[in-house]
Amino acid sequence: MTDTPRPPEHPVARLIKLVLGNFDAPPGAARIAAAIAYGLLCHLIFAAAVIWMFWTLYNGMSTGLGTVLWPWAALTNFLLLAQFPVLHSLLLNGRLAKLPARVFPEPYGSVLASTSYTIFASLQLLALFVLWTPSGIVWWQAEGWALVAMTALNLAAWGFLMKSNLDAGAELQSGALGWMSLLQKVRPRYPDMPTHGIFRYIRQPIYLGFSLTLWTVPTWTPDQLVLALGLTAYCLIAPRKLKERRYAKRHGARFTRYQEDTGYMFPKRGSNG
Repeated sequence: MTDTPRPPEHPVARLIKLVLGNFDAPPGAARIAAAIAYGLLCHLIFAAAVIWMFWTLYNGMSTGLGTVLWPWAALTNFLLLAQFPVLHSLLLNGRLAKLPARVFPEPYGSVLASTSYTIFASLQLLALFVLWTPSGIVWWQAEGWALVAMTALNLAAWGFLMKSNLDAGAELQSGALGWMSLLQKVRPRYPDMPTHGIFRYIRQPIYLGFSLTLWTVPTWTPDQLVLALGLTAYCLIAPRKLKERRYAKRHGARFTRYQEDTGYMFPKRGSNG
């Protein structure tokens, strides 16, 4: 199965077009109110998850609010760590893939699917970073110029991750596509296979950026090491085994050519993507 390539559209231009469409939405007070309410819920949870993730990682997973006694805390922490990659993959590729579209009855469920998915993923991140029970052991904490350098590296990693999300389609990654489509009473127009920006050089910049945020923190604890190893393994394996198979099925030869010409997480020598 192949698709017909769309004319290239810059992700920022596409996002602006979607946002501006909200000011020309057709009448329907109940629909508009429901869309805005669900959008606010989505973005509040999303923002809380990102902020808490940043702060908890920055402090080496030492700020979690979990209070489970050890050694049982090791089990609960493992379950919290495992639930994110497992459910994240099932919601995208497995039997749960249709669940986000079934949160609401049709015709709203399928329109709001991307927003519902973002809420699910954000709640998973919140659970991981809020409920984690810290070990209380600190191996290394940067100070002085080392703290400045590590903070700069960490912010650069987050900047890379945000740029990758923008290139992939910020409206989809943030959950805005669903509720804004409902507000405008249109079918969601999902971003095409990303090949702009960082995607010109590597196929999986989001997973690379996520991994970099795990390894550039200024505080290192046993908790941080376990989390970084576990989630980095997921980021290295899952895209190739799951996401790229889904893309190959959806985009056919077009993705195969892109895959051959573009590096996985590092640029191919002599290629500009």
